[in-house]
Amino acid sequence: QVQLVESGGGLVQAGGSLRLSCAASGSILSINKMGWFRQAPGKQRELVAAITSGGSPNYGDSVKGRFTISRDNAKNTVYLQMNSLKPEDTAVYYCNADVLRSRSYYYNDYWGQGTQVTVSS
Repeated sequence: QVQLVESGGGLVQAGGSLRLSCAASGSILSINKMGWFRQAPGKQRELVAAITSGGSPNYGDSVKGRFTISRDNAKNTVYLQMNSLKPEDTAVYYCNADVLRSRSYYYNDYWGQGTQVTVSS
């Protein structure tokens, strides 16, 4: 089995910063893409940022220039540094990873349980 455990969410004032972490554990052979999605009440889940195993990032339009994604392949961990936070960034943030498990022949998608980020105005 594979688990993704997120940490770092919380309450912050507009203009502030937060750093999210997500560690993958279990019978992992390899992780391809890792990323962060978010879902606000009444809205669809949307991509925040993703990063390949080689370190190439891509970002959702609403967070470009404010958020930075990075990863530590040795620790199977992905990070999201969020700066200049806005009230519209308020959402549950989910970690996502494309994982090849031991004794498997293909990659599967895994999700964390989500962490709440609330930005007050």
